[in-house]
Amino acid sequence: MTVRSRSLLLISSALALAACDGAKNIASPGEGAIVTPPPAPTPTPTPTPTPTPTPTGPADTCPTGTTNVGVINNLRNCAISGTITGGLTLRNIRGIVYSLNGRVNVGVDLGADPGAPATGGTQGILTIEPGVVVFGSSGADALVVNRGSQIFAEGTATRPIVFTSRSNMEGAVNDSSIGQWGGIVILGRAPIHTCVGTGATPGTASCQSAVEGLTGAFYGGGSPADNSGRLAYVQVRYPGFEVSPGNELNGITFAGVGSGTTANFLQVHNSSDDGIEWFGGRVNHKNIVITGADDDSIDTDLGFKGLIQYALVVQRTNGGDRVIEADTAGGETRTPRSNPRIANFTFIGNRTPDTILLRGGTDYGLVNGIIQNTTSAGLCLDIDGAQTAAAADAASDEAGAPVIRSVIFGCNGAARDEADVPLTTITPIITGNNNLLPPVTLTLASVFLPGSFEAGATATNPRTAFTGTATFFDETTFVGAFRNATDTWYAGWTCGVGPGATSCAAAPAPIQ
Repeated sequence: MTVRSRSLLLISSALALAACDGAKNIASPGEGAIVTPPPAPTPTPTPTPTPTPTPTGPADTCPTGTTNVGVINNLRNCAISGTITGGLTLRNIRGIVYSLNGRVNVGVDLGADPGAPATGGTQGILTIEPGVVVFGSSGADALVVNRGSQIFAEGTATRPIVFTSRSNMEGAVNDSSIGQWGGIVILGRAPIHTCVGTGATPGTASCQSAVEGLTGAFYGGGSPADNSGRLAYVQVRYPGFEVSPGNELNGITFAGVGSGTTANFLQVHNSSDDGIEWFGGRVNHKNIVITGADDDSIDTDLGFKGLIQYALVVQRTNGGDRVIEADTAGGETRTPRSNPRIANFTFIGNRTPDTILLRGGTDYGLVNGIIQNTTSAGLCLDIDGAQTAAAADAASDEAGAPVIRSVIFGCNGAARDEADVPLTTITPIITGNNNLLPPVTLTLASVFLPGSFEAGATATNPRTAFTGTATFFDETTFVGAFRNATDTWYAGWTCGVGPGATSCAAAPAPIQ
């Protein structure tokens, strides 16, 4: 063996012995500690980008279907004008407010008969997203939904849709501001009892009338369930306009509007004429608020047969006529007769001599309500135009005495004593039936919320009092518009109502 070979053998033997010794030193499972390598160093984070600020100020442009007319209150003013045919949606876009440029028509009148649309009529559909603000600058600016067309203005309790005036947008209104733009007019095909022209049969498609305050705006027909769209959580501030003496636009006008229309959670504030006026029709409502109307808050005419539940009316200190004016004189024998029925209401009036006027052309129902007249000599009720037995027979529908149940008469006196309908005739109508007659001491809190006295009043089931109304009325067990002082269904979507409310005079802005 050579010296080189012997050296290689010795190196190989040494490597083998080293390998055997290493095996003896490997820890068995459970013995000793397994050392893991240290983690890789955490990389130094790059700086967090600064969030992009929410854009403020006016939008750069206006959406299709509207016209850029400048900036108002740091918002892009996008005007709508003329006649809307087909569909138009007013979207809630940051930095945009919409305005009415003159009378804006939704559709062209399709006539009284849906089976035979009027020649030249065209349908329009206006959709308004929650939180949108629309304003008018003068009495000439009004929104008119014509027969056969529809509006879908559905806000939410936290994102109401606001219709108001330019002055309100500019912060230039106060508690006495009224009548700064034309208001909303909805025209439908439901029955009415007063027709233009000769030979028409009331309550049918041959009977139509022209709405007050506008030219060429017709309503009425023979479709009780006509559908003009849906409204919900809508404020209408500072509307109304006197076109000529006795010819006026209201806050909201429902003319011949059918029961297929949904219109709930509505507020009208400081209208220069009526808050809401109904000319015939069958539309029903829940949760309406009327504040500060300069004329009547609720005005019903021409065969209106709607149902209303949960209604709050508060007149302002320096304005207002009646809380309710029902029908016009001379309509005692017209058919279909008016027959509004209202359940769960709180009416705060300040007119002398009375708060509610029911004329002979209407049958009326009032259940579970509070009527207050804040004047020292104010009365609650006036019934005019006695409905005779002959007229009742001729009317062939609901003609008869008003239905009044579970109503608190918080006035100096219950009713007016007049020659045509003396107090001796009215007293049996309002006596009994859980009604509470003067003198009473109301305990209302925050102007209109029920206190201990109101909470102790006995209620009447509206479905029992108002037969033939199916399930529209909730079966309430309380008197007034509110179950108790914590029942604040008005909160969030109204202005100027209740503790902590947003002022109606504050300039509104779109709610995103």
